[in-house]
Amino acid sequence: MGYTIYYRVVFVDEKKALRVLEEVCTGLGLQIEKKGSAIVIIPKCTCIEPLIIKSGEWSFSKTYKKEPYTSLYKLILLSLSSFGSVELFDDEGFVL
Repeated sequence: MGYTIYYRVVFVDEKKALRVLEEVCTGLGLQIEKKGSAIVIIPKCTCIEPLIIKSGEWSFSKTYKKEPYTSLYKLILLSLSSFGSVELFDDEGFVL
């Protein structure tokens, strides 16, 4: 059974957000890449989907409720509200 996080980020300053994300992801042991207009955060665990962030677009990522990835993804997304706006919800009724 899956567990999915749904989110939309609209950046005001994507360059600053990317700089902060690079430091945070490096510290957490997550790989981060810039692919075209997307920021992609790749976990070490291959059973968790990458967190793909495209400004202004709704996206989702299946974490299957595996920790610490579910909590890390939520924290990363919530931290991006410092650089724009974030909408976030999950399969269990969490809403921001």
